[in-house]
Amino acid sequence: MTIYLNGEFLPIAEAKVSVLDRGFIFGDGVYEVIPVYSRRAFRLPEHLKRLQHSLDGIKLANPHDETEWTRIVEKLIARNEGEDQYLYLHITRGAAKRDHAFPNPPVPPTVFAMSSPLPTPPAALLESGISCITAQDNRWLRCDIKAIALLPNVLLRQMAVDAGCAETILIRHGSEDGDAFLTEGAASNIFVVKNGTLLAPPKDNLMLPGITYDVMLEIAAANGIPCEVRRVMKAELFSADELLLTSSTKEVLAITHLDGKPVGNGKPGPMFARLHSLYQEYKHNVMRK
Repeated sequence: MTIYLNGEFLPIAEAKVSVLDRGFIFGDGVYEVIPVYSRRAFRLPEHLKRLQHSLDGIKLANPHDETEWTRIVEKLIARNEGEDQYLYLHITRGAAKRDHAFPNPPVPPTVFAMSSPLPTPPAALLESGISCITAQDNRWLRCDIKAIALLPNVLLRQMAVDAGCAETILIRHGSEDGDAFLTEGAASNIFVVKNGTLLAPPKDNLMLPGITYDVMLEIAAANGIPCEVRRVMKAELFSADELLLTSSTKEVLAITHLDGKPVGNGKPGPMFARLHSLYQEYKHNVMRK
């Protein structure tokens, strides 16, 4: 595997980062994940815009402009095998004496990027759907920043693994239980389908603004699928006709069981079938341009 580190392309075995790097010491950095189809980065401008949002959120200057990032991404794709890949970009505040305050004067950021094979969900999973559990969303209040400090997400995702499930769906609790609402998955966005309408949580500070989430909303609007972007209550989650999970690496999957109980009839529903088909069509059309 060839990776990119601070201006160089080199084998991953040769890559070295200081133990004083603030990403290692504090989790002081951000990341981005970009799918690659047929050796072309999918919706690269949108991913780079989200990366900029994350960098702004932690007050870290972007080390590259869009043209430079595009060049790095294209060279990294070319140096690795596989028509379909996913890229991981990782930027930290750099190596400095351990101090909670930002280094003054600033130090060079650490910029790392790597490519991995992009697996597509197997046909059997598309036919059966996935099982999920729910848990209290106990993360911080800036979930819109794609921060590398992901311990809460790691623990929440492991809850699903320990339960033999694919994902943990997160619920924020208000002052009363009736105020509880859906935010997202530990590593995904979640959509609720009720009476033929697609319900999507709003892009605010409590969830990561997913790129695939945006594609789903664009597809729905372009194909006359009713959609509401608003706070989705806990009761609506548990009474859904269908539940959908989206992410850059999983695309769109049907959630057919939640907390051990079937969603709808316990099988992928018509909204999933339609949106999955439309997503594949959209993806192929974009990659042909």
